Amino acid sequence: MSGPNGDLSMPMEASAEGEEDSFGEAEYAAINSMLDQINSCLDHLEEKNDHLHARLQELLESNRQTRLEFQQQLGEASSDATH
Repeated sequence: MSGPNGDLSMPMEASAEGEEDSFGEAEYAAINSMLDQINSCLDHLEEKNDHLHARLQELLESNRQTRLEFQQQLGEASSDATH
């Protein structure tokens, strides 16, 4: 007997088994491949984040050093002006 799409109907048990078989090794391999790609992208993002963090730390330290030097120059200039 044909189903609504003109397909032959299958008994319920055979249909359920067919669905399990239709999601086989190829699909799991594709999912694993996608997960590996996602993992690789996340690793790459983590590396970039670590690099940016290190560069920001360097910039922060550089700015601190520049600020201290500027404050020292201002202090020297004000002490020279009072003498």
